[in-house]
Amino acid sequence: MTDTAAPADGEFDTPVSVDTGDELDALLAEHDLVLVDFYTKGCTLCQAVEPVVGTVARATDAVVATCNPRTDLALVDEYDVRSVPTLVLFADGEEVARHADGFVGAEELVGTVEEHAPPAATEPRRR
Repeated sequence: MTDTAAPADGEFDTPVSVDTGDELDALLAEHDLVLVDFYTKGCTLCQAVEPVVGTVARATDAVVATCNPRTDLALVDEYDVRSVPTLVLFADGEEVARHADGFVGAEELVGTVEEHAPPAATEPRRR
């Protein structure tokens, strides 16, 4: 990951970059709700989705990560990335939703995240 200290859920307002399976595993273990954008450089659909995932990062409590599986080819099989962009939503470390059919708009993607958000992520936090 590009940041050495990982903020708590809801504190990411921009996507974070992960380069390896170990980094992705750590991110999934640390956060309740994570949307991962698997992309490749030079992919025009991936470039079109980039501002969409930025919107999701700002509009939801999900941590949004971008990952080029070419930096760690084991990710292709581990996360069944057959085309790019592939957007995978994880709740409590488990895959709960996937979009792998090309461009997905911000409204649809925010809806997917909100639909799968754990109750604690949508309710006000109590101290």
